[in-house]
Amino acid sequence: MYDIKTFNAIAPVGLARFNEENFTINKTETPAGIILRSEKLHDYAFPTSVLAVARAGAGTNNVPVKQCTENGIVVFNTPGANANAVKELVIACLLLSVRPILKGSNWVQTLTGTDTEEQAEAQKKQFAGTELEGKKLGVIGLGAIGAMVANDAYRLGMEVTGFDPFVSVDTAWSISRRVKRAQSMEEVLKTCDFITVHVPLSENTHHLIGKEQLAQMKENAVLLNFARGELVETQAVIDALANGEISNFVTDFADERLLHNEKVLVLPHLGASTEEAEINCAKMAARTLKKFLETGNIKRSVNFPTVEMAFNSPFRFTIVHRNVPNMLGQISTGIANLEINIDTMINRSRDDYAYTIVDIAETDEEKINAAAEKIQAAENIIRVRTIKNTEAVSY
Repeated sequence: MYDIKTFNAIAPVGLARFNEENFTINKTETPAGIILRSEKLHDYAFPTSVLAVARAGAGTNNVPVKQCTENGIVVFNTPGANANAVKELVIACLLLSVRPILKGSNWVQTLTGTDTEEQAEAQKKQFAGTELEGKKLGVIGLGAIGAMVANDAYRLGMEVTGFDPFVSVDTAWSISRRVKRAQSMEEVLKTCDFITVHVPLSENTHHLIGKEQLAQMKENAVLLNFARGELVETQAVIDALANGEISNFVTDFADERLLHNEKVLVLPHLGASTEEAEINCAKMAARTLKKFLETGNIKRSVNFPTVEMAFNSPFRFTIVHRNVPNMLGQISTGIANLEINIDTMINRSRDDYAYTIVDIAETDEEKINAAAEKIQAAENIIRVRTIKNTEAVSY
């Protein structure tokens, strides 16, 4: 029986995927898995029972990923589950950036008298805008969200240029062939009227857009950031707006320094705030976590490699270990010395860590437990699990 601890409000339809035969929700102080949305876990004291954390969203900056990795805790996210919600908001803000819709609407509310329609007609010219059709949009980062923004912006009549040196094969297939691919970020910055950023936050992308990049942009350019606040250097943007280096900034991250600036539109982190997105993220997080706990298979992890193998043997070992030479030999020898036959074995690595699945053609639980203890005691082994095969598991 696995207990799942939840932080934040997780959509019930997602939690319903944890069947009562194998799972409980928030019933013990020793959970096997955690599901969360925005709760910050950097100061959380993880029980040793925790095997995995599933973030119902794409970003994992609220999870201490490095600490989890060192302790053999697999961290999952839900890439693409909220992509449509974010895409729709980006498209809406592109429209808001060229049409003063909000200002016009607020102004109408100030009208008084019986001739409001006449007043509105007489003064509407002050709220005239421009159109997106024919303008150039640059998309930096062509993951699930960036690709959708690029495709839909093209359908609005925009000329779209994308830049992503690490675009995946799956994403490449999903991007319209009419979206031009830039060879450098500089090309996007210098040629586009609108630039939207859709890359994950990391050491390499922190302040991806700073003073140097802003100086390369057109004076009438609009910058949009709906990915992570730290991707853009806030003070550099404020200075660029004041100096006329760019025209406007639209962001989903409410930095105090950006407030009360006529050239900035700030939203209260609404990107994934739709009923559909929350449901999709909860369902994906639950499905991924459930599969990992019951089979040991890893998919959509941010700190361990993808490792999947059909589970046909009576028992399975899953082993988190350091990525050093001769680990497979050490593991297989330890099992063989206890006269246990290995049915199937798979190993994958990611940076300094690796993950190995070993299926065992053995039903003697005493021998299996002894083998697990022997493996756990070996050098460079971080965590060993023994999983008993349960028939007819569906996902």
